[in-house]
Amino acid sequence: MSLKVRFRFDGRCSMHPRYNPEEDGRPQSKDCAGCESLYVIYLYSRIARSKAESGDGLSRSRRVKQTTPEGSSAEQQPESTSLGEPE
Repeated sequence: MSLKVRFRFDGRCSMHPRYNPEEDGRPQSKDCAGCESLYVIYLYSRIARSKAESGDGLSRSRRVKQTTPEGSSAEQQPESTSLGEPE
């Protein structure tokens, strides 16, 4: 199974269109809600990116089919396994 996740956000502050939180860091104007929102989005996307790269907190579920004594198959509840564990 392969999963591809892209982290991209295109946003600009209407008051400060040149502000880029990745390059500029914290906003200079602490009263600007637009710059502060862009900075918070940048922080959360950076956290999500690092968790995705390390596989921390990611799990997957799979259905397990078992045969009953009568020979018919029955599905059980999905088992949750960590992506880091071997199967």
